[in-house]
Amino acid sequence: MATQKPKKPELPAAPPGTSSDDSMVVERLTQRVKPPQMYQVVLLNDDFTPMEFVVQVIQEFFGKDRETATQIMLKIHLEGKGICGVYTRDVAHTKVEQVLQASRHAGHPLQCLSEPVE
Repeated sequence: MATQKPKKPELPAAPPGTSSDDSMVVERLTQRVKPPQMYQVVLLNDDFTPMEFVVQVIQEFFGKDRETATQIMLKIHLEGKGICGVYTRDVAHTKVEQVLQASRHAGHPLQCLSEPVE
């Protein structure tokens, strides 16, 4: 077995006009990470879904208390649509699917969608 010390690899020669010491300048770049795009879940008004069912959906899937859910339901009824919550894209789409599945299961045509927050 050979017991020689490993040799250091030779560095290329420094360009003319520069020092040949083994120092190197590294610039630190700060990275800025943007927060994820947020989406609002919106319920749309229709003439067939009972108001009590809408209140129940808002309470169950969006975690609102009865009073807040009733206020959102009235906004949906009077203005045509109401925002139930603001979430990241995947969570918002999951909420939309849950609401649509529950309304279809109950036999109601309640419409729900998610749209990006501006």
